[in-house]
Amino acid sequence: MTSPDSPPLASPSLPPSPTPSSPGPSSQLPQQPSLPPTGEVMVLALGRRKQCVLIALSILPNLFLAFLLSSDPLLTLAPPHHCHLAGPLVVNVSVPWERGGGGGGRPGEGGRPSRCQQYVNGSPPAVDCTAGWDYNVTEGLQHNIVTEWDLVCGQYWLVPVEEVCFILGMLTGCLGLGFAADRLGRSKALLTSLTLSVVFGVLVCVAPYPSVFIAMRFALAAASAGVYLTLYLTRLELCEPSRRLLVTVLAGLLSVAGELLLLAVALGFQSWRGLLGAGAAPLTLFLCYGVPGVFPESPRWLLLAGRSEDTSSFSGRRGSSRESRDDESFTELDLEPSGCSRPRLSYHELFHSRNIWKNICVLGFTSFISHGISHCYSSFRGDVRGDAPSFYWTYLLSVCAGGGAWLLLWATVDRCGRRGILLLSMTMTGLASLILLGLMDYLSETAITVFSVLGLFSSQATASLCIFFTAEIMPTVIRGTGVGVVLALGCVGRLSSPLMDLRNHYGYFLHHVVYSSLALLAVLSILLLPESKRKTLPQTLADGEQYRRPPLGRRRRDNVPLLVTPNPET
Repeated sequence: MTSPDSPPLASPSLPPSPTPSSPGPSSQLPQQPSLPPTGEVMVLALGRRKQCVLIALSILPNLFLAFLLSSDPLLTLAPPHHCHLAGPLVVNVSVPWERGGGGGGRPGEGGRPSRCQQYVNGSPPAVDCTAGWDYNVTEGLQHNIVTEWDLVCGQYWLVPVEEVCFILGMLTGCLGLGFAADRLGRSKALLTSLTLSVVFGVLVCVAPYPSVFIAMRFALAAASAGVYLTLYLTRLELCEPSRRLLVTVLAGLLSVAGELLLLAVALGFQSWRGLLGAGAAPLTLFLCYGVPGVFPESPRWLLLAGRSEDTSSFSGRRGSSRESRDDESFTELDLEPSGCSRPRLSYHELFHSRNIWKNICVLGFTSFISHGISHCYSSFRGDVRGDAPSFYWTYLLSVCAGGGAWLLLWATVDRCGRRGILLLSMTMTGLASLILLGLMDYLSETAITVFSVLGLFSSQATASLCIFFTAEIMPTVIRGTGVGVVLALGCVGRLSSPLMDLRNHYGYFLHHVVYSSLALLAVLSILLLPESKRKTLPQTLADGEQYRRPPLGRRRRDNVPLLVTPNPET
């Protein structure tokens, strides 16, 4: 019973059926051609088939981006080498013998020939190499930047510098092109990034000197990171909540396949110029995405920016709206009103969006830890035992761990939630690190390998889930910037790897201890995150502020009466 002063209750679950005098919604659409297309009309006009085609087009470039973003280990691998000897000189006689990293040894005592010194006329004292180096290449590329420009001994510092500049380039691309994707649109940022990737990919292949190579690699890393980021955003915004995880996992597995293909192509080309050219050349085919109608702008960004003049690519199938409605494509946009567009970002409102800043800080910190600690697991055995595993073993182990991490996310994240799996994977990362550090003197070789693989697997799962989680809870108006910031903080964590190589892994134990301690702190901070499982993507800053942490204990009950109550008489 309702009071006389209260308004009548209406149940939204029972919509009024169209009467003969009032035509249905399908017949009203053609009668209003002057109105701008709403979110429902734009989205439903795509249809399931076109949606799948666009998603496939957004996933395919990941196969070739791996050639540009994951080729550094092959390009900078330093093979065994010694001074080039002129004439019929014997290595064991003309080159000093090192034992345990120093000199003073003899052949047959478990050492190795010196890599940077030689005897003059076969007798002491030893001097630095004067005629170059001879390389014994058994793994990786036959000709990479180390062997071509002799980046060993006194010039070895250029290798970590190149790695640092490449990571800084990725950081710059994530921040700059992520912001551009929010302000200019996903399509324009994608085409700009693709064009720059092709241009700088060609320039890298013809670089004559190490300094030019490093500068071009910086620019190539920035452009490639922009392609990856804009494709990630567009792909996510083309999916309904139930398909977002599956599509993201497929894109991640294709990147893993690209890394395996990269190794196979490297064994075939045996030249770093051909390897990078094989990655840059296919990207020219994707420049056709700029052709009108091939790869349209993200519908979410168009709705937010109020770009009604750019919605022609979504209006070609308005007549089939009834069929598309049954298709359940983009159901999360059907409830959005047409007047929610915000062409400009209010920086004052962004500054006071505390919940958004909190989510960015927590996910950025977690991304920093997960990306930085991965290197500790990859090199732990070599740091502790002194005998580093082969390059192929390390590379394949890292790639397969990444593929397994994506499969784990696909199997668990939609069932257990984003926050729960992120908490579990970060906890496994910290525990594996603590066990390796605390019991390394008592663990066997098998146990060290098992816990290193476990830590590498869980850290890569954490890193991948951080990016996906950020893209889901950031509003469309700053989604590119938010995901770019989290990716950039992950790049900051990756900087520890070349910096440790520059110091010859001196102080690796303290480096690992710091990351392990921060991993435990990240576990506590993850509890502050909201849950985004199968929820709609937020559009505005106000929507993003509504993504708050669910209560840890019992849900609080209020005394506000429900607006809709069941009526047993009906």
